[in-house]
Amino acid sequence: MGRMYGEDVLAGNWRRRKAVPEVDAEPDLVVEDADSGFCGAVVGFESGAVVLEDRHGRRRNFPLLPAAFLLDGSPVTLRRPAPAAVPAARRRTASGSVAVAGVRAQVAKASRIWVEGIHDAALVERIWGDDLRIEGVVVEPLDGIDELPARVREFGPGSQRRLGVLVDHLVAGSKESRIVAGVTSPYVLVTGHPYVDVWQAVKPARLGIRAWPVVPPGQPWKEGVCAALGVAEPAQMWRLILSRVSSYQDVETPLINAVERMIDFVTVPS
Repeated sequence: MGRMYGEDVLAGNWRRRKAVPEVDAEPDLVVEDADSGFCGAVVGFESGAVVLEDRHGRRRNFPLLPAAFLLDGSPVTLRRPAPAAVPAARRRTASGSVAVAGVRAQVAKASRIWVEGIHDAALVERIWGDDLRIEGVVVEPLDGIDELPARVREFGPGSQRRLGVLVDHLVAGSKESRIVAGVTSPYVLVTGHPYVDVWQAVKPARLGIRAWPVVPPGQPWKEGVCAALGVAEPAQMWRLILSRVSSYQDVETPLINAVERMIDFVTVPS
């Protein structure tokens, strides 16, 4: 008889034989458990089962079996939704700016930033290098500012050829303040910080010290610092300092403000 009439359609699990759609069990999705008739909204998951809550606030757990639920009267297979993709955190440059992906460094513009020496240039590059390459602004060391007014005149600043100058120990009454007073072009911004040397603009805690050593007047400052900290020579000390700087958070606020002002000044649209 079985061979005459074919397979018994009631034999076995009929739910598994039907192709039913799979549906993500999103929060608040209302479904009915096909076996018990319990109807409720999805409120979560527990031990691999979906948790449904009915209109009276009663909750029950149901395993996520194939075709175990009814959605608008039709069988469905519930599945746990895939975790939402977490957006990648925005990468920031060492200066704290949002990094711009896929942008190549520009050809150098006519505008420039001058700093007193190679240590200043290295520190600016370490923190603001990414920003300056995108803007196409070159940083050049001066080896001192004694001839700054004459150097500025040779540079020939203008509306599309701006100049920013970073000066150490730019405080009222200092030799540096008297020198920069001779620079009057509106296309030149001279700014600076109060520290004797750019070394001092690095937070002492980054070097494991409470404060920078006080060097007696008349003694070379860098050599005095090295002697106080037990370092053989300034070159060795500078390598140590630079190795402890990776972002703007490692230097003092006056230096940050001075450099940011210069960058804004030399990159202003003509």
